[in-house]
Amino acid sequence: MAVQTGGTFRVLQEFLDKEVFIKLKGGRMLTGVLESYDGHLNILLKNAKEILPEEGNRKRNLGTVLIRGDNVIVVSPVY
Repeated sequence: MAVQTGGTFRVLQEFLDKEVFIKLKGGRMLTGVLESYDGHLNILLKNAKEILPEEGNRKRNLGTVLIRGDNVIVVSPVY
């Protein structure tokens, strides 16, 4: 995926190759390393884990995932 370097997505550039938290429509939550994104906010996340709040915030390993941008609500760095 081509990475956007200006405008609305400029802040995401700072998150590349860092761990991020992503909240999706429908309540799903993921963490992983932001590998790439594009102008539609499609996100490639490596070492992804789904957070399962109904199971005491247990994390399920997903590996590398491609997230469709229209499902993304929040992208935040993990500190």
